[in-house]
Amino acid sequence: MPSERTEVQVRPGAEGDLEALTEIYNHYVRETSITFDTVVFTPEERRPWLLSHPEDGPYRLMVATAADSQEILGYATSSPYRVKPAYSTSVETTVYVAPEAGRRGIGTLLYTALFEALAGEDLHRAYAGIAQPNEASTRLHERFGFRYVGTYREVGRKFGRYWDVAWYERPL
Repeated sequence: MPSERTEVQVRPGAEGDLEALTEIYNHYVRETSITFDTVVFTPEERRPWLLSHPEDGPYRLMVATAADSQEILGYATSSPYRVKPAYSTSVETTVYVAPEAGRRGIGTLLYTALFEALAGEDLHRAYAGIAQPNEASTRLHERFGFRYVGTYREVGRKFGRYWDVAWYERPL
């Protein structure tokens, strides 16, 4: 388990990160309503997702690692908002932090690096859907200038109940 004082580095994601990134994501699939995936992934099943986030362009993957051990502490992505061409200047962003690395500012470091990387891209807006309730994610997004635009009520069913998703946007 990383200590509170571990220095953190943020870098673009790489293929060698696939297993650790899959493990982090699967925690949220199994244990939370934060993602609406309901079945865990193998690293091989997750490979197309990783490959869809190159080191340049509007769709990025940033990874936070412990400086001493290179253990992956979390990641942030920008992904296509929707597939139709008119949406090409919009991205959906998200952050996932390893469960043992929460409440240490990892999400802030990841979003800082992600938005710096996106600054030169032909993008107009970033969107984030936050399954409710999730006060920590709401605070993180508001800290980065996201503003609430509406809620899809009972849009996802997981763990035998329906969940709302609040949508936020920010200019890029």
